[in-house]
Amino acid sequence: MRILGIDPGFERLGIAILEKPSIGVSYDSIGNSYAKHKEKVIFSTCFKTSAKLEFSERLKLIGEEVKKVIQEYKPDVLSIETLFLNTNQKTVMRVAEARGVCIYEAKLANLQIFEATPLQIKVAITGYGRSDKNQINKMVHMLVDIDKKTKSDDELDAIAIALTAFAHLKY
Repeated sequence: MRILGIDPGFERLGIAILEKPSIGVSYDSIGNSYAKHKEKVIFSTCFKTSAKLEFSERLKLIGEEVKKVIQEYKPDVLSIETLFLNTNQKTVMRVAEARGVCIYEAKLANLQIFEATPLQIKVAITGYGRSDKNQINKMVHMLVDIDKKTKSDDELDAIAIALTAFAHLKY
């Protein structure tokens, strides 16, 4: 099972592909068996668009990037964060449009759509709805097989969003 996690934005778009391998059996040092099914990050990036471009061009680039990732990694589900309304309505509207482009590309590819609120993500990753960014990032590194190199916050958020889908969809 593969999930495409997207942390939506129009300047920076966090993208991650997570895979949960088939459940296998492993053995610890004293011979006890346990299920081995830790999710693995097989791709992540922070896709950026330039503020010098027209907004419509930025949306086009976002759509092309999402389409490319879907075609290359063939995920089964798009997991995307719902919007958190803040005081800047212009920013919220533009992020909503970028989000719409991502959902559109996913539906064209027949992906199942899972939308997660910030609260759902925090609870799924840390077990606590008021977790801060540092707590979430620390748990993401503990929960998945991830390259230990520094990842951008946008990438880590996309990974957390994909993990949330795995938890809620029971994959």
